[in-house]
Amino acid sequence: MEVKDNVIGVLGGMGPAAGVDLVSKIIDQTDARSDHEHLPVALLNYPERIIDRSTFLFDQTDLNPAFAMTEILRQLESVGAVVAGIPCNTAHAPAILDVVQDELDRTGHSIRVIHMIEETAAFMKLHMPQVETVGTLSTLAVYDLGLHRKPLEAAGFDVVVPDDDIKEEVVNRTIFDTEFGIKAQTNPVTDKARQNLVIAIDHLVEKGADAVVLGCTELPLAPMVEERSDVLLVDPAEILARVLIRETYPEALKPLAQHYAAHVPS
Repeated sequence: MEVKDNVIGVLGGMGPAAGVDLVSKIIDQTDARSDHEHLPVALLNYPERIIDRSTFLFDQTDLNPAFAMTEILRQLESVGAVVAGIPCNTAHAPAILDVVQDELDRTGHSIRVIHMIEETAAFMKLHMPQVETVGTLSTLAVYDLGLHRKPLEAAGFDVVVPDDDIKEEVVNRTIFDTEFGIKAQTNPVTDKARQNLVIAIDHLVEKGADAVVLGCTELPLAPMVEERSDVLLVDPAEILARVLIRETYPEALKPLAQHYAAHVPS
């Protein structure tokens, strides 16, 4: 039996369900026929240790979540993780992720953090050349910083975002509302959250989107996202799962799923 020494790390807790979802997607994207053919994955979920990313980015606290994130990455490295994914789009803001990388470099840690947002743009450029206009759904902080817009535009896509009222009253509340938001009610996702997500996607389609990036890791948790036929829905966490496998055990990576492969020229 082959011993797999390189562990895939998942820095979870942002939110907790998104970390579990990434692990599930790593399993789904692994070409395995038995338990023993699956890959070693370590998930650390410490939600209480990591300050809300948007709270920090909107200057509502001086406590940068980067320092807690770095400590958790060190713990992942201590159990053998050589590469790690962070299933939180907002955590990829330079004010956070750059500090994480600086701290890892400063303390001599070699665990490599995959940049989910940059990998999403690269994946779309490679595999979706017929897509011209991409809509994005995300937190307000991600919109304000252009975290998805900038790499997508650099990859050659036109990018559309929701109008401000849709951003604030539909998308943001779908994520954060304490009564019906996905962070508050994950399993199952509430009908209100699913309905809001439909409204937001329809809005972007009306603006000309051929594809929509679900740029908050809570959004793909809504079951309806797999039921659209009029627009390609892109899940950065699924792409991240594939990259984590590619960077550790490339021979174990499944072929592209049909809903992506259908957009790849033959």
